[in-house]
Amino acid sequence: MPALRYRIVNVFAESPLAGNPLCVFEDGRELDSATMQALALQFNLSETTFVLPSTDQGATAKVRIFTPTFEMPFAGHPTLGTAHVVRELMRTADQVRLEMGAGVIPVNAKGDVWTLQANPPTWHAPAATREELAQMLGLETDDVLDGALWVDTGSEQLIVPLASAAAVERCKPNAELLARYAVGNKRQGLAYAWARVKQSTARARFFFTKHGGIVEDPGTGSACANLGGWHIARKTPLPVTLNVEQGDQVGRPCRLRLRVDADARIFVSGRVIALGSGEVIL
Repeated sequence: MPALRYRIVNVFAESPLAGNPLCVFEDGRELDSATMQALALQFNLSETTFVLPSTDQGATAKVRIFTPTFEMPFAGHPTLGTAHVVRELMRTADQVRLEMGAGVIPVNAKGDVWTLQANPPTWHAPAATREELAQMLGLETDDVLDGALWVDTGSEQLIVPLASAAAVERCKPNAELLARYAVGNKRQGLAYAWARVKQSTARARFFFTKHGGIVEDPGTGSACANLGGWHIARKTPLPVTLNVEQGDQVGRPCRLRLRVDADARIFVSGRVIALGSGEVIL
């Protein structure tokens, strides 16, 4: 097998060593699913992606997304980061369409700031009560607002509104309770806690269980898209624009921009910074 070229980019980054890191393999045609999964575990980032020829005539390229333990149909920061690499590899214009498990996702750029358009949302209420959600997040009941929802714009997540940015910062989730109370139709053991800092700014943290412990993701584009779906579900007056701060608690500041337009279309934006490249020999 020839050497496998890869690139490391940081997504939602405002400086080179910030944002959420992503590994993008430039050509996955010679790799089977098991090898892709093993490579994702080798790099052990939130996600690793593999670029393939598209099977949809309306797509620029096909992309498969793997966490260290499973494949995902859609995720936000892999979409933006892979689009940045595909533009350079294929010498496209600033508009690409990426074929994923969740469908063909349009992605557009202005310089190094990329914007994806998410799928229309679906949603349902969680079975857990406010008290149980508060216990799950290590908070007081008054810290949790009404209106928690499971939202899916391509990847299902539990969106939990909190009373203040201070409550977001105080979250200390319990792994056992996260596995017990955060149970959706497709996924379990994860939660996106958020609150407004001011009218146009929100603070968010995303937690999930891994090997019996808690992991915090620095920048979660799919959850940001689901936050847009949450606003649609809650009948918030549109349009909505939010600058979302995430990742500061884990030393990887991420800055995401969410826009839900008057037609209820959801857009997530962030800057992509290329950090380096290399090759793997198998």
